[in-house]
Amino acid sequence: MEQILLKVEENNIRIDKFLANKLENMTRSRVQKLIDEECVKISGEVIKANYKVKSGEEIEVNIPDVQSMETVAEDIPLDIVFEDDCMLVVNKPQGMVVHPAAGNYSGTLVNALLHYCPDTLSGINGEKRPGILHRIDKDTSGLLLVAKNDLAHQSLSEQIKAHSLTREYRALVHGNIKNDEGTINAPIGRHPVDRKKMTITNKNSREAITHYKVLERFKGYTFISCRLETGRTHQIRVHMSSGGHSIVGDKTYGIKDKFNLNGQLLHACRVGFIHPVSGEYMEFMRDIPVHFENVIERLRREL
Repeated sequence: MEQILLKVEENNIRIDKFLANKLENMTRSRVQKLIDEECVKISGEVIKANYKVKSGEEIEVNIPDVQSMETVAEDIPLDIVFEDDCMLVVNKPQGMVVHPAAGNYSGTLVNALLHYCPDTLSGINGEKRPGILHRIDKDTSGLLLVAKNDLAHQSLSEQIKAHSLTREYRALVHGNIKNDEGTINAPIGRHPVDRKKMTITNKNSREAITHYKVLERFKGYTFISCRLETGRTHQIRVHMSSGGHSIVGDKTYGIKDKFNLNGQLLHACRVGFIHPVSGEYMEFMRDIPVHFENVIERLRREL
């Protein structure tokens, strides 16, 4: 366990914000988790995340050792859309988790990548997330970028950070969206009660912008395209549900429907980027998967 002692020189700042600013590579959510686990003390007493620091106080932060988790290579088929010496574009199926985490230590995209290209994955995100630049939810299908070396990882990560990456999705939502196209600009942060969910909020949130366009209308449903300007956790799912148009099959933010699906009908259909080496703009697209297409065809027959 690592112990860090910090002397406070400011006043009236929330301790989670204070520590996130002072501790390198420590996010505010990670700080809050440490506080919840009683790893942060002032004068030997544990405190809450909303505690406001006072000048002269000494903060003790105890950071537990990272539990080592061996990620095993697994021979899992991958749909490789593009590959060269520095990167991959992979079409992830619905139901596959991107990287190992609690409850999902095998069967992930990372397990498959370690088998497919064991010696050529970027190490920037560590052994648990080798080559992973961004992710999509387990029950969302579609295109993901994977870096084979650190140079490619840095280049593509900068494009993600600058919002210059092209990311387009297809989604089927409940209800009839009034406008043919529009933009949802609403900040997203962690839900104050249910920490597994995200929500639109001005507290501890980040800017989130989604552009949508109606592709087809049905009785009680709308087929849309969504283009991400930012890439927050659950962004499309939260933005669409906030307007009463939750994604069909979404068990977290949605409502019951007639299709008996295993997950939301949300597919990352297009990705575009500047190649890390050639500097050429490249774009790839994959149509919605069969289970998604079957629902669309059913709705067309019902018109």
